[in-house]
Amino acid sequence: MNKPNILLLLFVLVASILSRQTVIANDQKNRFVDLSLIVAENYPCTWATGFPRFYINHYIKIGPSSPYNSDLLQIDGNTGTQIDVPPHSIPRPNSGLRNAGPLGLEFTDKTPAWKLVGEACVIDVTRLLDQAPNGVSPLVKKEHIIAWEKLHRPLGKGDVVLLRSGYSDKYYKQLPEGRRFLALPLEKKSPAWPDPDPDCMAYMAEKGITAVGCDSPTMGPMPDLAAAVHDEGLLRGLVFTEGATNLKSLPATGAFYCMMGPRHFEGPYGEGRAFAIIGEYAKPLIEAAKQKKVVDLSVVMAANTPLTWPGKGVSRHRHPYTKADFFYEPALDIFHHTHLMDSHAGTSLVPPAYALPKPGFKNSSYSPEVRGWLKEYETNFGKRGTSLVTTEKVPLSQTSGNARVIDVRKLVGQTNPKQWPASPVITASLIKDYEAKFGSLKPKEIVIFHTGHVDAHFKALPEGKACMENPINGLSEGWPAPDASAIFYLAERGIRCVGTDAPTLGGVNQKDALFTYWALATRGMVGIEFLTKLDQLPPKAFFIFAPVKIKGSHGGIGRAIALY
Repeated sequence: MNKPNILLLLFVLVASILSRQTVIANDQKNRFVDLSLIVAENYPCTWATGFPRFYINHYIKIGPSSPYNSDLLQIDGNTGTQIDVPPHSIPRPNSGLRNAGPLGLEFTDKTPAWKLVGEACVIDVTRLLDQAPNGVSPLVKKEHIIAWEKLHRPLGKGDVVLLRSGYSDKYYKQLPEGRRFLALPLEKKSPAWPDPDPDCMAYMAEKGITAVGCDSPTMGPMPDLAAAVHDEGLLRGLVFTEGATNLKSLPATGAFYCMMGPRHFEGPYGEGRAFAIIGEYAKPLIEAAKQKKVVDLSVVMAANTPLTWPGKGVSRHRHPYTKADFFYEPALDIFHHTHLMDSHAGTSLVPPAYALPKPGFKNSSYSPEVRGWLKEYETNFGKRGTSLVTTEKVPLSQTSGNARVIDVRKLVGQTNPKQWPASPVITASLIKDYEAKFGSLKPKEIVIFHTGHVDAHFKALPEGKACMENPINGLSEGWPAPDASAIFYLAERGIRCVGTDAPTLGGVNQKDALFTYWALATRGMVGIEFLTKLDQLPPKAFFIFAPVKIKGSHGGIGRAIALY
């Protein structure tokens, strides 16, 4: 090797090291703190009396019948870390019921995205933990809040108050030990969780804050103040986070807080994911939240809409999204309800374990058709990987970052109807054309393909068949989708998360779709599907997606927003 080549090699090596160091340094500037309980069948994640238990069934498994993993979820809104919205206490207007008003229509699908975010103000009330008789909650008083304000600053617009008692940190454990979390206090066999009294809640609400959270199972002090406390907050338009954890990892002020969950149609509460960001991202995100510069990018989940994969013909479909009412509350004229759904229903995460088998998987277990596809894939793109990374193992930092929206709507209508089912292909060349015009992609940015498909076709059934069913069955063109080469190019650019406002990142051709998912997962990347309203994003926006923290799930129901 001649001297110039040696120098060039050294230059490339040094540049690579410096580039990696830069990425690491950027990682250190921002810390994502997960504040959510794990949702699993062997944890006390659902209310202990009268509410349906959480259940997960891995009903589709990689093997002879499918190259994918997916799950059937039975999940009630009162599960794990959860959000309460005003209709949990406020009846619809014109209902004639006590406290009825416009906020009675602000269900989880209507909750403004700016109410989900803000500056975390963490108030330490750990001294109250277990300081009460059995079945009784120690009370957080107005005086506790005033003392915090004197020490730090007055509460005000855009703040999210988080009451840190340490209760969930101490008592949220696997069953049967986990009975101490909910069951034993309800049975009056142990002290209940600390919570604010009505005067305290009223004081906080009057300060103009956005939301209140607690690390106890509910914002309801035992034995008889739950309704009064809920009313004082929700009647003023606040939203609650219940069942947070790990609040000890946050500073008293200065962290950006986010609490998100699926947009269930007319949901008075809902399962969710709480987290915080500490570092250089926090200040501009807090300011954007105060100015209400937040866009919701998630579809509304309703039983009469095309939320789950219908399959070709009458086979290989996914479980439809189902709402099950189980308890009528006459004071609010609403039913409490649970949901049955596939883990890929609506706006959701695609973790690596969706398409990649576990280590040790025998490829001979695939169907002959898929074995043939695998041979072709590995000939063209290298070895397909394996993975144990299910939804709860995907770092929140991987699904949040500066958004780069690549408009691919010009591809619509470019397929030959004689070749349907087929999707227009998003190629690496198209991505390079975008970079030439708008600048190179940077590591850890979130690349989102704007197809326009969901905005155009996500409608109530039967009209909504145009969203998935008709394209899958060759009755119309499929949505634009990246091929494997495009995914590999994005991986080379340091992109770890790819989104789309189409139903899936894979197109309607089964082989091509599988190649896309294998490429994505083999590179440790994740996907976010079923986004909407991308045309509302300005050129610079910060994208956030947070899936519900379900143990062992191969899909991640959740919510996507962007701040600008």
